[in-house]
Amino acid sequence: MPETAPLPAPAGDTPPPYAARLNPPQQRAVLTTEGPVLMLAGAGTGKTAALTARLAHLIATRRAWPSEILCVTFTNKAAREMRERVGRHIGDAVEGMPWLGTFHSIGAKMLRRHAELVGLKQNYTIIDTDDQLRLLKQLITENDLDEKRWPARQLAGLIDRWKNRGLNPEDIDAVENEAYANGRGQQFYRLYQDRLKALNACDFGDLLLHMLNILRRHRDVLEQYQQRFKYILVDEYQDTNQVQYLWLRLLAQERRNICVVGDDDQSIYSWRGAEVANILKFEKDFPGAAVIKLEQNYRSTPQILTAASGLIAANSERLGKQLWTELPQGEKVRVIGVWDGPEEARRVGEEMERREREGLPLDQVAILVRAQYQTREFEDRFIQIGLNYRIVGGFRFYERAEIRDALAYLRVIEQPADDLAFERIHNQPKRGLGAKALEAMRRHARRTGSPLAAASLDLADTDELPARTRNTLVGLLGQIAHWRQVAETETPANLLRMVLNESGYDDMLARDRSAEGAGRADNLVELARAMEDYDTLTDFLEHVSLVMDNEAAGDGEKVTIMTMHAAKGLEFDHVFLPGWEEGVFPSQRALDEGGLASLEEERRLGYVAITRARRRCTILHAANRRIFGQWTSSIPSRFVDELPDEAVIRETTMTGGASLWRANWSETDDPFAHVARDAPMRNQQRGPGWQRALTAGYDPTPRRLAEPGRSAASFAAKPRADIAIGARVFHDKFGYGTVEGQEGNKLEIAFETGGLKRVLDSFVTLA
Repeated sequence: MPETAPLPAPAGDTPPPYAARLNPPQQRAVLTTEGPVLMLAGAGTGKTAALTARLAHLIATRRAWPSEILCVTFTNKAAREMRERVGRHIGDAVEGMPWLGTFHSIGAKMLRRHAELVGLKQNYTIIDTDDQLRLLKQLITENDLDEKRWPARQLAGLIDRWKNRGLNPEDIDAVENEAYANGRGQQFYRLYQDRLKALNACDFGDLLLHMLNILRRHRDVLEQYQQRFKYILVDEYQDTNQVQYLWLRLLAQERRNICVVGDDDQSIYSWRGAEVANILKFEKDFPGAAVIKLEQNYRSTPQILTAASGLIAANSERLGKQLWTELPQGEKVRVIGVWDGPEEARRVGEEMERREREGLPLDQVAILVRAQYQTREFEDRFIQIGLNYRIVGGFRFYERAEIRDALAYLRVIEQPADDLAFERIHNQPKRGLGAKALEAMRRHARRTGSPLAAASLDLADTDELPARTRNTLVGLLGQIAHWRQVAETETPANLLRMVLNESGYDDMLARDRSAEGAGRADNLVELARAMEDYDTLTDFLEHVSLVMDNEAAGDGEKVTIMTMHAAKGLEFDHVFLPGWEEGVFPSQRALDEGGLASLEEERRLGYVAITRARRRCTILHAANRRIFGQWTSSIPSRFVDELPDEAVIRETTMTGGASLWRANWSETDDPFAHVARDAPMRNQQRGPGWQRALTAGYDPTPRRLAEPGRSAASFAAKPRADIAIGARVFHDKFGYGTVEGQEGNKLEIAFETGGLKRVLDSFVTLA
């Protein structure tokens, strides 16, 4: 028991101070302490205030010691906020709450006490994602599997999904087993778990899975925790996955004093393993549960709530509630149809400038997109008009890893003396040019004062590198020479597509079966689309430099750009929701993979997005999007039609209105059709790399940025004056030898142990 005793219980019928400001349903949620409780809390209804007041009430009324309450959150931030709020109500007593934290932190604390029951020691290590991938790659290699065809990242994602569902290796059925390496998924899952135990380690998924196994298999341990936890509180219950659900249900079955807080209408994380069914079946799991609906919204105007409620009403799998507010009526939600993506960005930019002149702080404005690639058009537009912005929950478009990789390829094509870009792409995707090869290139480049690419070309004509490495290096240089030649006549966008295809980058992303891999591919598609607006590669790269320079804009108010998923829990005065078209939102990928269930989750995501707005909400949809360099007609999202007319103003900038356009549009009506017909990509067959590098005119100087009169020959290294034929020299790799021939900076040396080798003079010293 903690040394600090609970506070004395309040006397009489007067609400305790921590509940005095709560509305009647919130107070009921606080004071209904016994038995199962479902606090169904709509967006902006003060669920955190009610949950923390309930926790304070349990301690202040001496129903439980702080150490007898299990309170589970999803993030460390939420746990810290709850601890601070409860501390303001009950003082130092909150310090005696060892079981307030995230699922993983509490699971880890329990597992330390019972690690031996699953073959671990108490001092087990929790490995991170990088260590997990490294371990899986080792297992793949040891078992003669092609990691390129069956990536470790794919296996890691599969194992994580199995653990989120509470599945051990022996629980994997035939269908699940086929998901990896033609029926070897279960085998590798078992090998992975065995290797973890041998290392006295576990991953994050094990923290709950191991404890679930212990609670299932060791009745005494289960009873110990069932007796310890007199009350259980769970935040964001709609986001629980299967293993979290099973773990909680076991702990709560004896006393049944479990209170879960959540909103089925805000369940948007199925791709993380969350199951909305967990909150929908709470009353079935705990018969007689009190369902307390928090419906008074303190955030948004009635018009915004009406629009959001009308949208979510189209979902069939929901418990149902009706949000209301005492705030003034406010403005109706605007739904604006625009001609294309660039006009969408212009409209949003103009609206922001107007609102800024009226005194609206930019910090209170947000653009919420369905997918990260949508941010690019807004970033470009805001740079043009000088509007400060920040990307939250992700990288700026041009700072994402895959975009930087693609830009590095383009920079090397444009400016082969760009050593930083060459270093980034020389082994991306992996092609066998590792650290040793790079160090050899760097050393020779420093010695000769030549660009890294030119130094690598020099090295490829010697025995300094293994034959396989030389061939790979020569092949890469040949590709660069080929792309430089193509760049003279091909559009920048088509050049990029060719580079991504021929370099193997597209194949690398195709092998990445994770959700992140799909998003990275989408970003590269959007990058190619962005390049359609530029006539030359130089113009585009200059534009990117200007965009990147916006990072130095400094402090001050900035518009927030983020995904709808990242915006959950946040609020802004004015919210813009662009891209409400079929295929963008709802996402076509989500519909293809999940059917009706995914459609309902997409609709919940729309509900979350609308309810982020306090005062104004603007939804936009475009009639045309440029995809793969071609103009494609789009139709407004079905969600636009589901918004109730009484809460919406529908506008269009298209002649005849959106409905007329939707009814009569045909492919031949597209005035941009001639723009869509890109020249076919040239797919010339590549020959031997070294020969192509020469015949294609590979030149380490830039096409446009070269110094006047300076050619590739001017970068050629001068031979060392201190070395002559007959000199005795030493080479770090080949040992001692005698110089028998000399051509510029290349030497033919008869080594005592390695025979006759062709090496660069910068790699030898006089013996």
